[in-house]
Amino acid sequence: MASVNLMENAMADPMGVDFRTLTLLARVHDLRSFTKAAEELGVNQSAVSYTVEKLRGVFQDPLFVRQGRSILPTPRCDEIVQEANRLIGDFRRLTVPSQFDPGTVKRKITIACNYYERVLWVPHIVRAVRAEAPGLELEIVDASDIGHERLLRNEAEMLIGPFQRETPAFYSRRLYHEDYICLMDAGHPAAGAPLDLRTYLGLNHVLVTYGGRWTSRYLHDLKDMGHSLQVGLRVPSPAGIAELVVASDLVATVPRRLARVLGDAVHVADCPVRTEITIEVVWTERNHRSAHHVWLRDLIHRVVSQVA
Repeated sequence: MASVNLMENAMADPMGVDFRTLTLLARVHDLRSFTKAAEELGVNQSAVSYTVEKLRGVFQDPLFVRQGRSILPTPRCDEIVQEANRLIGDFRRLTVPSQFDPGTVKRKITIACNYYERVLWVPHIVRAVRAEAPGLELEIVDASDIGHERLLRNEAEMLIGPFQRETPAFYSRRLYHEDYICLMDAGHPAAGAPLDLRTYLGLNHVLVTYGGRWTSRYLHDLKDMGHSLQVGLRVPSPAGIAELVVASDLVATVPRRLARVLGDAVHVADCPVRTEITIEVVWTERNHRSAHHVWLRDLIHRVVSQVA
């Protein structure tokens, strides 16, 4: 696909294309709504419609098509907005002092993650941020299985978790590798010896469903092997899972490091399904070179490396 030259398009039309116009287009693209973009930008919806109509002439493309009650960007619009975000990001970076001082920053950064990261890493990250950048406000939002989409819609600026996606739209930095373990009551008949796959498949399991929005990697591997679990209980989150297996015949399969915060009331055994996941911090071109984000990504890597 040919690259978009926004400056050439701007010169080809008397209206021109400035950063305010590009920002408006990007917000309509991210929010999938003229109305929401107008509300967020503090302008009339008619102004948004007028600007988009002008841009359709500049770029010779409809930019958005209606599907039911929603609007969807065209492939050309996706390409234009990706380049626009790069230009807007470059401009914003020019306004950041070259000598970045985290102690003077005053802004908010939104991070998407799930229960695992909120329990294990967010407390450590928050303490480090409060110590080094007390003016930085963090907002944590749920990632579920739409973390990458939240980045593209600008609902989050960073994503932490096992969310690999090999596309040019995303940057990532590995934090560490993780595997799975099994939790059971200390008096469980299977607690006395290492678990093999046959024994594991014969147990009654607590299955974490994540509300149907995420499937754990070990379940994918089991399915590929032609196996499925014998489920005794389904729960939407790992929260409180240790209490569920205590004094029962149930077994729960969770990431190994999560067992650190579950207490000593349960027996921990290696999971016979040898699944490995990679925990990463992920971001997009929009914030790739931002001094605030570079600093925070480095802090997250440093904090997790010290604790992991």
